[in-house]
Amino acid sequence: MTAAYLPFFLIIYALLNAGAYLLFARDKRKAEGNAWRTPETTLLLSALFGPFGAYAAMRRFRHKTRKTKFVLVPVFAVMHTAVILWILVSLV
Repeated sequence: MTAAYLPFFLIIYALLNAGAYLLFARDKRKAEGNAWRTPETTLLLSALFGPFGAYAAMRRFRHKTRKTKFVLVPVFAVMHTAVILWILVSLV
């Protein structure tokens, strides 16, 4: 990967994280209104691709913080951080 593609990837990555945040926020709103909920698999998949947005929403809305499988969200964030650091080091 060259540095020329970096802005494109940053925009996509920001959109994935924003999407995960909005998905978690919407699910919390639906939970409070006893409406149709987003499946947990969908939430976890969005967290896999946008872990920082998902984690921020979990903390902000106190949503899914007691569910055991959602311990994966911070793990995804650590994995993404490692990959981001590896990419930044390889660009230097």
